Amino acid sequence: MKIVKTEIEGVVIIEPRVFGDERGYFFESFSQREFEEKVSETVFLQDNESKSKYGVLRGLHFQKPPFEQAKLARVVKGKVLDVAVDIRKDSPTYGKHVSTELSGENKRQIFIPRGFAHGFVVLSEEVIFQYKCDNYYMPDYEGALLWNDPQLNIDWNLPMEDIILSEKDRLNPAL
Repeated sequence: MKIVKTEIEGVVIIEPRVFGDERGYFFESFSQREFEEKVSETVFLQDNESKSKYGVLRGLHFQKPPFEQAKLARVVKGKVLDVAVDIRKDSPTYGKHVSTELSGENKRQIFIPRGFAHGFVVLSEEVIFQYKCDNYYMPDYEGALLWNDPQLNIDWNLPMEDIILSEKDRLNPAL
């Protein structure tokens, strides 16, 4: 796997080695040993998957202490713009974000350490999105940020009128 550092310390893009021929392709989507050697000594406890249609924006979600979550996200089918926002108050990159396109075609993954809000918007007709978490989801400790907070200045790469939000995500607070 190739590790691509981003402008925010700890957030990395992972590009797997894909082996393809006339039959299709094969790639190792996760190896604990290689992940620990090249990225982080994170142990994942839970895998999640969602299916969404074009324009669906999920986020920006996080878990509050002591139940923060690191995530390793990827797309199985379709395409998303994935966004991680640094919400670590003592960080020099507090309030900054990293965004990257994840797709079934590019097979990239993004690792997001604890202390970040996370979200994605669907750019294709449909997407199947998977992510690993290093801590269990605790509903009483969930938090979220407003997806279009002007202070964050995130370009979601879609017209505003195409964005589809849950009622809950419409009401999230600003940073």
